[in-house]
Amino acid sequence: MRFSDLLRTTVMLCAGAATLLAVVGVAGANQNGDALLVVFAAVWWLIAAVSGATIGRRQTTSRQIASLLASARMQTTLPEINPSRVVLNRLWPIILCTVGAGAVAFAYPQIPAIASGFMIIWSLAWRRQAAAVSAIEERDGARFYVEHTSPLRPIKLVRTPGFRSNLSEISQSQRSAPVAGRHA
Repeated sequence: MRFSDLLRTTVMLCAGAATLLAVVGVAGANQNGDALLVVFAAVWWLIAAVSGATIGRRQTTSRQIASLLASARMQTTLPEINPSRVVLNRLWPIILCTVGAGAVAFAYPQIPAIASGFMIIWSLAWRRQAAAVSAIEERDGARFYVEHTSPLRPIKLVRTPGFRSNLSEISQSQRSAPVAGRHA
């Protein structure tokens, strides 16, 4: 699986988990007759959204992703591509936290409400990382794939040859090319 696709999947999974946890948290608070919890949760979600948007506003990769890209080993062939295994292998903590927090929603609705805020932060903070990695891939003419490792070990990447983007060269040649129907 391409690394940029894993980053997009992470953002979407966190956003979906935030929505699910917010719904079950509000439903649990409603069942328990705790309207004050809903107000506090809404304030927490607003704070989380502002925090995540602030953290994720940069257009460049984070320092951790940059070092991960730099440490990718070079390989001339494509690695085995199994997206479902990579997603489960790498994103199991998010899935486990979502299921765990959602399971106690009707007994302790504050737990999924708080967890939802952290998922909001995570999804908004990582929302531009996939685009930054794709820009690096286009610039360098490479593709980064997630290497199969143990779920408990750090993620490792494989760098394969890709297609280099020549958009700046194309736009310059289009500017200098004569326009049809124009007389010189």
